[in-house]
Amino acid sequence: MGKKITSILIANRGEIALRVIRACRELGIKSIAVYSDEDVRAVHVKRADEAYHIGPAAPAQSYLNMAKIVETAKAAGADAIHPGYGFLSENENFPELCDKNGMIFIGPTAKAMDLTGDKMKCKAVMKKAKVPTVPGSDGIVSDVEKAADIAHEAGYPVLLKSAFGGGGRGIRLANDEKQLRQEFEMASAESKAAFGKSALFVEKYLQRIRHIEFQLIRDSHGNGRHLFERECSVQRRHQKLIEMSPSPVVDQKTRERIGEIAVRAAAAVDYLNAGTAEFLRDPEGNFYFIEINSRLQVEHPVTELVTGLDLVKLQVAVAQGEEIPFKQEDLKMNGCAIECRVNAEDPFYDFAPSVGPVPYCNIPYGPGVRVDTYLYPGCTVSGFYDSLVAKLLTWGRNFDEARVRMRNALDEFVIEGINTTIPLYKTIMDEKNFIKGELSTDYLERFKVFDRMNEESKKEAEEKASAAVAAALLHSELVKKGAPAKSSGWKQARVNL
Repeated sequence: MGKKITSILIANRGEIALRVIRACRELGIKSIAVYSDEDVRAVHVKRADEAYHIGPAAPAQSYLNMAKIVETAKAAGADAIHPGYGFLSENENFPELCDKNGMIFIGPTAKAMDLTGDKMKCKAVMKKAKVPTVPGSDGIVSDVEKAADIAHEAGYPVLLKSAFGGGGRGIRLANDEKQLRQEFEMASAESKAAFGKSALFVEKYLQRIRHIEFQLIRDSHGNGRHLFERECSVQRRHQKLIEMSPSPVVDQKTRERIGEIAVRAAAAVDYLNAGTAEFLRDPEGNFYFIEINSRLQVEHPVTELVTGLDLVKLQVAVAQGEEIPFKQEDLKMNGCAIECRVNAEDPFYDFAPSVGPVPYCNIPYGPGVRVDTYLYPGCTVSGFYDSLVAKLLTWGRNFDEARVRMRNALDEFVIEGINTTIPLYKTIMDEKNFIKGELSTDYLERFKVFDRMNEESKKEAEEKASAAVAAALLHSELVKKGAPAKSSGWKQARVNL
């Protein structure tokens, strides 16, 4: 047992900051928020026990300012820092700085984070641990000639990927050698701009693949557990949009086998705390390890809904030196959960960012519905930060119940003032291939989902226009017959109920 945590500074904002604050309340731990100029009126500032200003709106001067955050944590008397996800959550220098200043970092060690963040080093460790990996280069590829040789051996198409990438950035597809030569410099430049390093590796591009990940938790006593899988195959440009558990293609035998591999992968890098082992599954059912995400993930509530566990509270327990309080065989998967990431983007215009004030919003609720969000009527969605404004989740006894609940919740979810991805999710929930579980990372393009979304939107607009005309005509007729001018058919009907 290590040091008992009595106060936590949350080095983040938005819905994840609120998520950690709620866990702190349940544990009786003081929550300490930080905020930028842009977030003065943010909900996480109001809900935390204490809140401290850390700088201007630009992330580099606030939420990415390690020195300022640690200085604030020390001044506030924090025992620990929770990084959430994004920002500093995967910066290997942050845990070291916390440790030097006598604070617990709620996450992996700097050493494990450094290893999992370097995909080539991590791949070498996984091969040694007999964890299956995607065919391709065994190390960083320094020039285009070497890349061409490796691609020829692996077979086209191939992906050029940043060795330090994440979130879909620093990835380029090459269908032949000519395209590889064209994309190599572009991929290098993109990697340099996004991660400060231009190191690339070559990987066989597996087609019609499914993206399946296993939630992990590992303590300082060497105990590792997997908390089952999540399927994240509905993506756009390598960015996850919808996650669910269980996966339609993972049976119990496969779950146990790949889960054991995921736990072995975590042990190979001496991982600590919560993380995720990510795999690609090809049409033949083969699984290939691609990376360990060394943080709590956006989609962690999916796992919480099907296991009944609180992952943030589990993170805190492990961070203060406790053993994981359950064995692998104690865990049972209950029902099905689906998550839709509601982003402030316009799906009708190539997902263009949409920011500004939200004069009104209606948050759905009801049996099996969970919403993690920072939205409230009168708030403002900022252009300085990530586009995620809410995570809408539903649970059901089976996939169909969870899906129907999701479709209904999407209808109830109203966010005025900005455009969001909600219309896309409405289309997906009714799309026959999604219902059948025919998923792959190219699902949206493969089944022309955007075309269907546009058709449905046009039809809905026409129906609304027709309804408006009908209402106007009805109103005119009522006025002619001497009915009060301000009355409506709906109000009259309500009176008669």
